[in-house]
Amino acid sequence: MDITLEKASDTNASLKIVLTPADYKPEVDKKLKDYGRKVQLKGFRPGHVPASLVQKMYGKSILVDEINSMLSKTVSQYIRDNKLQVVGDPVPNREEADAIDWDNQTDFAFSYTLGLASEFDIDFSDLPTVTAYDIQAGDAEVNSTIADLQQRFHTHAHAEEVGDGDTIYGELKEVNGEFSAKTAFPMNQMADEAKGQFVGKKKGDVVTFVLEQAFPDEKARANATGVKKEEAADLTGEFTFEVDDITRHEPAELNQEFFDKVLGAGAVENEEQFREKVIEIIKSNYTRESDQLLRLDIEKVLLDSTPILLPDEFLKNWLLEVNEGKFTPEQIDEQYDDFTKSVKLQLIKNKIAEKADIKVDFEEVLDVTRQMVREQFGFAAGDNEEMNQTIDRIARNYLLDEKNNGQNYTSTFNRVYDDKIIDYTKSQITPAKQDVTVDEFKALVENR
Repeated sequence: MDITLEKASDTNASLKIVLTPADYKPEVDKKLKDYGRKVQLKGFRPGHVPASLVQKMYGKSILVDEINSMLSKTVSQYIRDNKLQVVGDPVPNREEADAIDWDNQTDFAFSYTLGLASEFDIDFSDLPTVTAYDIQAGDAEVNSTIADLQQRFHTHAHAEEVGDGDTIYGELKEVNGEFSAKTAFPMNQMADEAKGQFVGKKKGDVVTFVLEQAFPDEKARANATGVKKEEAADLTGEFTFEVDDITRHEPAELNQEFFDKVLGAGAVENEEQFREKVIEIIKSNYTRESDQLLRLDIEKVLLDSTPILLPDEFLKNWLLEVNEGKFTPEQIDEQYDDFTKSVKLQLIKNKIAEKADIKVDFEEVLDVTRQMVREQFGFAAGDNEEMNQTIDRIARNYLLDEKNNGQNYTSTFNRVYDDKIIDYTKSQITPAKQDVTVDEFKALVENR
């Protein structure tokens, strides 16, 4: 076998492969013998079909299959052994392949066009500084969060007169019809222009109003009348509503019952401790967003500081071919910049992984999946062996699910791999830390 790489430029090359009988004949002969033992042909006992007949019937197809398999393995192995930074797939010369005379040739020549990324290196000492933002929760954020929690864990109270956000209970009657029902009107589902007819009313008061004006949305009208949505469309005109009761959501009081509902029984004992926990929760929530912003900034710095040339014409043609008519050349051009950024970033990350000898094993992927299962199902980490075995079984089943061709494992592996590369990069560039308020951080995110 003769393999030759010819580079036309830093980003374009051709790989030429010449096969002789010594390369493929042993495996072809072996498969012909296997066919001879297995083939069943009328007039011959199993295993006694003449070799010449087997050759005539199956020789060409076996030869073609074997050479195609050999080419695929050879090209992949050559790229790996020579550490070629190939982008896209090797494209075979189809005219050359179509011209082969499989009946008479014994030597076969093939060529592939390769798209290559130009050579590059990464010097962490030359990279600009990136900033890791530590989000500080001020009084405004803490008070707002506590107020939201008080609304979420609200209590119910009976009111003397109707307010904007109340729910009113009573009897609804059609003025010129037979419809009547005991029902409830959530004021927050009522049209704003109709609320004035109800706000300020007390128990026993009767309001006359036009139903479709108060509840123009048919779903809200169905909810207010207690009928199906399709029936609510026919309920129109004047109705009366006699107020029997008024309920109102009251924010939960800052007491031990509220603290226990939010954080769990006995987690805190007073308002001061509760506020401290709320600050921790706010910071924890924003830490994930801060980490994501840092990741994006690191990736941008790596891209901006690492010039890489790509075979643009080759890649555009390859994208058109592999997408089989799903995109036009114009659409490829529109999306090409984003595509090349993704390609370059992956090349850079692969280079970092190679320099740092970053690898991911199955146990690491499994650990991340176990944690995902705990979070998804609310399982706490602990020493409960039965629970740990259940988590492990769910995680393994998820990763090894054959229905999606290993995509669950691949996507989780890639996430772990990517995280390790980013973590290593952080250790090399040491991001500068900066305290920011929640509002300042939000502004940073919007500007990105």
